[in-house]
Amino acid sequence: MDEIPDPQTTPAEHPVDPVDRVLERARGRSDVWVFGSAQALQDAATAGGADSDGDQWDREERAALRRIPGLSTELEDVTEVEYRQLRLENVVLVGVHPQGEQENAENSLRELAALAETAGAVVLDGVLQRRPHPDPATYLGRGKADELRDIVASLGADTVIADTELAPSQRRALEDVVKVKVIDRTTVILDIFSQHAKSREGKAQVELAQLEYLLPRLRGWGESMSRQAGGQVGAGGAGMGSRGPGETKIELDRRRIRTRMAQLRRQIRDFAPARDAKRAERRRNTVPSVAIAGYTNAGKSSLLNRLTNAGVLVENALFATLDATVRRTEASDGRVYTLTDTVGFVRNLPHQLVEAFRSTLEEVGQSDVIVHVVDASHPDPAAQLATVRDVIGDVGARDLPELVVFNKADLVDESTRMVLRGLEPAALFASSRTGEGIAELRAAIERALPLPAVEVHAIVPYGRGDLVSAAHETGHVITIAHEEAGTALHAFVSEKLAAELAPFSSASAVRRPAE
Repeated sequence: MDEIPDPQTTPAEHPVDPVDRVLERARGRSDVWVFGSAQALQDAATAGGADSDGDQWDREERAALRRIPGLSTELEDVTEVEYRQLRLENVVLVGVHPQGEQENAENSLRELAALAETAGAVVLDGVLQRRPHPDPATYLGRGKADELRDIVASLGADTVIADTELAPSQRRALEDVVKVKVIDRTTVILDIFSQHAKSREGKAQVELAQLEYLLPRLRGWGESMSRQAGGQVGAGGAGMGSRGPGETKIELDRRRIRTRMAQLRRQIRDFAPARDAKRAERRRNTVPSVAIAGYTNAGKSSLLNRLTNAGVLVENALFATLDATVRRTEASDGRVYTLTDTVGFVRNLPHQLVEAFRSTLEEVGQSDVIVHVVDASHPDPAAQLATVRDVIGDVGARDLPELVVFNKADLVDESTRMVLRGLEPAALFASSRTGEGIAELRAAIERALPLPAVEVHAIVPYGRGDLVSAAHETGHVITIAHEEAGTALHAFVSEKLAAELAPFSSASAVRRPAE
């Protein structure tokens, strides 16, 4: 094992990216990489990964886990759900990759560091082991797991984050070795979603996803967790009637989680009518919709602000947007359409989140055009494109018109642009920071918008100016003239508006031929 660098010895005037340091070392080692102090981080509102088969820790193993500041001096006084909801800040990253997968491992490690950073923890160190397959018992090999334990103990870390989704048995076994909480990539993503959800529906969706992930992974806290709890009153603030006869603490936790999950599912069902009504209203008014989709932190919200002056929250952080933001804007010919900023995607997005946010992702599937935003400065844009398209396919939107936009174009040179053009020849380049390419993007969106299907010629009375305004907003006006009898209008409009204009028609309505 490499010597663990002291963060105090790094000159402040020459800061070293800790991920760069570990990757540099990895290129000269055959099996394991260790990196030193860094700012990266994570916040674990829930933790993933233990069997719920009733295996118990003895008292010595339980006491070996770190004590919890501000809550209790003994873990046996804390329910496991409470423990796994504590906010932890000092973490060590760990990953395993096979021979020949170094580039993917590097990108994945950087992304895990960014995920941890977004969640709010501090990365103290890390281990990345090269081996054909993760150990089925402890994820790392036993020897490397022991080294990880020594790193955790020497640095005072309180959490280990694995760069994958751990099997419950792996999480439990590794936790037994390192004596601190072990979580995985999925848990970090769930926690970030929890922090960034703003609407009531978004909060309910992510809480449900967290509980679904946590439920099969409760493991029990040894003797105190397995004690029968029937007849006890008020423990944990639950009050009378909270426990059934002979119910253990872990059974109580599971029952509470299932009860809460049922409540959340009812709440989410109750939100659906209002959301569907808004969507139906847009459809009735034949307002075309454009969904802005893309990998997390690709700059979707910044582009939305540039296109609409929406004032949407913009952060250099993963998953800053969770709740769909819908804004109305106008095309150069006066037509109104909506732009929707959707939740960002990430590789290995937990399936719980795909399901939980299906209502939000449906905004993509219900749109007329998808603006697919890609971070031009990312080291692996091809993987970002593939990840987003996979999720778009999952919500049934694979056949919708797609405009690929390489955002953050100000951060790349011409040679990188040539590589990206080879990847997506029809893509646009834009920068929400400098404004480069924004006008071209607006024009491309307008060209992609569906055109109304019915051609009308009408003399609209001056008292019905609302119909003329509607033709401007939702149709395509060819000519307009003011005559004595009213406004002479030649336009392509929706069937709904064509019916309203029919009494004033000066010629039969003609449907536009399908293109």
